[in-house]
Amino acid sequence: MPGPDHPIKRMTENLMQALFIGQTYIDVTFITDHMPTGDEKHVASAYAVSFGGNAVTAAFCCAKLGIVPDLIATVANDWLGRMFQDMSAKYGISIHPRKVNSSSLSFIMPKDGKRAIVRCRDDAHIHPFPLLNLGNCRALHVDGHQPDAAIHYARLCREAGILTSLDGGGLRTNTHELLEYIDVAIVAERLCEQMDLTPEKMLDYLKSRGCRVGGITMGEKGLLWYDETGAVHGLPALPIPRERVIDTNGAGDVFHGAYIYSYLANPGNSWHDHFEFGRAASTFKIQRLGNEAGLPTLPDIEKVRQEFEARV
Repeated sequence: MPGPDHPIKRMTENLMQALFIGQTYIDVTFITDHMPTGDEKHVASAYAVSFGGNAVTAAFCCAKLGIVPDLIATVANDWLGRMFQDMSAKYGISIHPRKVNSSSLSFIMPKDGKRAIVRCRDDAHIHPFPLLNLGNCRALHVDGHQPDAAIHYARLCREAGILTSLDGGGLRTNTHELLEYIDVAIVAERLCEQMDLTPEKMLDYLKSRGCRVGGITMGEKGLLWYDETGAVHGLPALPIPRERVIDTNGAGDVFHGAYIYSYLANPGNSWHDHFEFGRAASTFKIQRLGNEAGLPTLPDIEKVRQEFEARV
């Protein structure tokens, strides 16, 4: 077997294993019992600054677990953009930047298991999306941002037999078209509300678009999903005490990143196994403030499973 410095081993390690596509945010998350108005001032009790964005956070989660993906993400030439590139370098993620004028920011206030968010977003792309050689890529994960890039790579990956995954957090301009090329579509309850569909009708809709696995994340109510045979299953949330829930923002993104990791690391496992793994990862996340602090390691996930899964 080649040693760590052997050129063949280095080339193998540098091959793309997975590709994520999304909108970059810098998240400022803070805990406060009061939001000032007018000329008021108030001091938050805690805060965290980290990377944000649905597919972006999922990519960092996958990298933290041990499989480092490539990422097509919006990047601005400003100090926040440079901060994001430093964060990416720390995790070894190869960024394929899509230039925008200004970095996007999210201000997040978690409280009582929910979170209020104010977003400042620049998604006016200055250049076309980068064209990449997929090589040995085994999975694509998109969140609907950068719709032209998402549809281009979803179509390419479907034709090449590469798994395609969608985080359907909300209705986008090309959601209906994009779903035609998605193998695993996990959407949020918000999409059901936007499309005026019950969860059961949403599953039927995802099936009608050709998604071989589909589901809806429902927070405390867990995951409602169907497998490759069309059979519908429920995966309850783990019974974590309410007082341990600190920050639910990013929990869904961590869930997506974790199930993609599980698919890549253990392709012979069932989607039930992959989703159980993702559930443990998101349970770890909600106990920490901010996205970076909420990224689990494999031992973290095992610890969560040992503590909670026997109680389900």
